[in-house]
Amino acid sequence: MERSLQLANRSDDQDFILLGLSASKDIKDGLFVIFLTLYLLIFLENMLVIYLISSHHELLHKPMYFFLGNLSCLEMCYVSVTMPTLLVGLRSSPYHVSFSFCMAQLFLFMSLIGTKCTLLASMAYDRYVAICCPLHYSVIMRPQVCWGLALSSWVGGLLVSAIKTTCIASLSYCGPNVLNHFFCDVSPLLNLSCTHVALTELIDFISAIIIFCGSLLVALASYVAIGRVLIKMPSAAASHKALSTCASHLLVMGLFYSVVLFMYSRPSHVKSTDLNKVLSVIYTVATPMCSPIIYCLRNREVHAVLRRTPCLC
Repeated sequence: MERSLQLANRSDDQDFILLGLSASKDIKDGLFVIFLTLYLLIFLENMLVIYLISSHHELLHKPMYFFLGNLSCLEMCYVSVTMPTLLVGLRSSPYHVSFSFCMAQLFLFMSLIGTKCTLLASMAYDRYVAICCPLHYSVIMRPQVCWGLALSSWVGGLLVSAIKTTCIASLSYCGPNVLNHFFCDVSPLLNLSCTHVALTELIDFISAIIIFCGSLLVALASYVAIGRVLIKMPSAAASHKALSTCASHLLVMGLFYSVVLFMYSRPSHVKSTDLNKVLSVIYTVATPMCSPIIYCLRNREVHAVLRRTPCLC
């Protein structure tokens, strides 16, 4: 018992060292400018989407844009969890962070990534109802249902993350606490632990099945049903129009899920490598940057709203 307390206290006292992105000093200076620009761009894009949706009732009361507003809010929080340590690491690598900071970052990151998965599944279900059950769309996707889906996504992400973070925080880290990553992630932390991690790995695996695979199955089932309806449509124009409403979501969802499943649905003993960090950049930076452009800014309804907004014309 005393030894466990000593190990726990040692973990709390020690810092973690983030190695960040592997690059020479000259390249890091360039990368800092690039990622800082992307960070600001992501914020501006998503703030614009939230402003347009919240200030125009014709968008706010449509389920698709309601979920897009939630997703944009999530993306802003999402990049704000991982990008600061990435930027600081590019300026002063290796970068030291406290145990408490690392656990807080892990909690927020896992919460937001779980929420994003379930939000994407909710958006896929919305497209299924719109295309497969158009006559009952307003009844099925009424405001109470939309709010329930969005709220369950946020609360579910928080609960799952709280369980996983509690398990990881209870482990002991005897040093050297060097993470070959630009933020505190699950697999690198499990690799550093000097105590038995079988239970934590099991919880991590089960949560991955429930959140990632569960939401992915919902999304795939929705799009399989949509595909069957599109095939049966007598008009090619009608089929193309229906497909255009969900093609953007399918593209971004496919990119996000493929990278996340590759990163997390594998044994935790696989070490973090430069490839892993590149893949992490894709789903922590690239997808939040592309989502507003693909989802909204190329949408005709959003274009019409933009033209009617004096301060943006």
